[in-house]
Amino acid sequence: MNHTYLSVSQVAERYCVHRTTPWRWAKTDPNFPKPIALTPGCTRWKLADLEAWEAAKSGKTS
Repeated sequence: MNHTYLSVSQVAERYCVHRTTPWRWAKTDPNFPKPIALTPGCTRWKLADLEAWEAAKSGKTS
């Protein structure tokens, strides 16, 4: 199964927030998806995890 990964810039753009905000959410919100270190210096968020978080926040279940 192939996964799509987003950089911190892409996550910030997706939610119209500053680049530091996804990192803050990852530290302070236990429900926000944790980033995945693909290689040293390359950390990404899995798109499917972000979409699940969005659905949970909107009250949808799927």
